Amino acid sequence: MVQPNILIFDSGVGGLSIYQSVREQLPDANYTYLFDNEAFPYGELDDTRLVTRVAAQVRAVCAHHDHDIDIVVIACNTASTLVLPTLRQQLALPVVGVVPAIKPAAAISQKKIIGLLATPATVARPYTEQLVADFAKECQVVSVGTTALVHMAERKLRGEAVNQQDLAAILRPFKGTVDTLVLGCTHFPLLRDEIQSVVGDEVHLIDSGEAIARRVVSLVSLDSDARATAATSKHCAYATATPIKADALADFIRSIGFTDVSYSPAFLAHSLHGL
Repeated sequence: MVQPNILIFDSGVGGLSIYQSVREQLPDANYTYLFDNEAFPYGELDDTRLVTRVAAQVRAVCAHHDHDIDIVVIACNTASTLVLPTLRQQLALPVVGVVPAIKPAAAISQKKIIGLLATPATVARPYTEQLVADFAKECQVVSVGTTALVHMAERKLRGEAVNQQDLAAILRPFKGTVDTLVLGCTHFPLLRDEIQSVVGDEVHLIDSGEAIARRVVSLVSLDSDARATAATSKHCAYATATPIKADALADFIRSIGFTDVSYSPAFLAHSLHGL
């Protein structure tokens, strides 16, 4: 293929952190970004509704005549821990999911005390418990489940200041205890600088962005011909609802390579009818 078509999906803007990591490795690819902000945050949805919504939207984009998707990236830890088996059964193309970076965190921790910062749903999922059992059984894992940081990251990209006092209160269990902190939600790397300032420079922050980018690269290939360039690649963004204070968010999305966001396009609205 000359330019792979990559679909990146999240409930909000968190998946943009994954997009940025993938784009660093594949600057010449075509990107479609879809965020289901109508149902944001996913950590508050029941499992059945979450799987149904994600599958319906991903299928709709893949079937839309303007797209010829080669690979799907579910850039949401909460969704990935549930929806990957369903999507891989329904789609005849690679589906990559994002899961908390427990394995690399356990490997690099010197104190063998690691932190997991994620949504309450991700912290409580059996999938996450199995990751800890498989890769961090020699570590003490300090877990904090929060949706407040998800909202905080969304507000940051809409031009609002981050409340450092509120952030410090959420991160207090990690202060002075862990030496490695897993950012187990794709929204959280958008707050990396603020989180680092609270927990201290001695704490290593780790997320899944680079690992996901490597995985995507391994599953797609660019033609060696010079026809594919960043200048000719296409970047489309869709949302299921118009966000409050859309201007700042739209400016940010444009700044990282996308054209204007298409809110509630007909083909997506049809796929979610009744859900």
